[in-house]
Amino acid sequence: MAKSVLVTGASSGIGEAIARQLLADGYTVYAGARRMERMAPLAQAGARLLALDVTDEASMSGAIQAIAAEAGSLDVLINNAGYGSYGSLEEVPLEEGRRQFEVNVFGLARLTQLALPIMRRQQAGKIVNVTSIGGKMHEPFGAWYHATKFAVEGMSDCLRMEVAPFGIDVIVIEPGAIKTEWTMIAHDNLLKYSGQGPYAPGAQAHARMLASADGGGSGPQPSPPEVVAKTVSRALAAARPRTRYATGAGAKPILFMRWLLSDRMFDGLMRFVERRLGKASA
Repeated sequence: MAKSVLVTGASSGIGEAIARQLLADGYTVYAGARRMERMAPLAQAGARLLALDVTDEASMSGAIQAIAAEAGSLDVLINNAGYGSYGSLEEVPLEEGRRQFEVNVFGLARLTQLALPIMRRQQAGKIVNVTSIGGKMHEPFGAWYHATKFAVEGMSDCLRMEVAPFGIDVIVIEPGAIKTEWTMIAHDNLLKYSGQGPYAPGAQAHARMLASADGGGSGPQPSPPEVVAKTVSRALAAARPRTRYATGAGAKPILFMRWLLSDRMFDGLMRFVERRLGKASA
């Protein structure tokens, strides 16, 4: 019998690529997202579609109940839904900061709470949290986004120890630069909140860097989302998966540099990269 998996944020980018990869791997894939119309190609490929808003309790509980009723189990939960909204900490409204936490942290946590009773009864399961190298490093104008990813990294470590006695694995996927909608959403919100005013010079330079990192300049090119999907596939196939998988353009070198350098030295490295890529895309 095929194992069942729920992929959140499946309407585009990394989530869509993961859903397609796991369909090819033989899983019964439940693809969840708010934008149902965007998932029509996944339905044609064999995925079961779920209207899923990770900020809405009824939506999340309804999705888990639907999977339990139809599949009778939930073998894998892939918490992929999330977004990044950039801007200076001073200028980003608290409502926007709270929304990032609602989507990136509390939605993930609540969906995990709803899935765990099924996995505990099975005495088996895998929870895959898609974080980012942004959960291990920092950059200007990303305070809210990085705070959410640092939170999920820590949450995942605690959860891994709690659920191990029930035969449940917790796996963290840490993408680097990936070609998705994420980058331009961060870029546009950065200019919206901080493109004018006291932080404008730095914000505009960082926005140019983001545009370059999206493949819009002469800097390093981002990886396609299929790179992350293949990493998830390998992690799920492993008899004893690693706790973390860094994947995609720049992920391993950046995390190595963060490990190697002091805080101040890493600050300087980020400023250098910002200037270099910002000029390249100007």
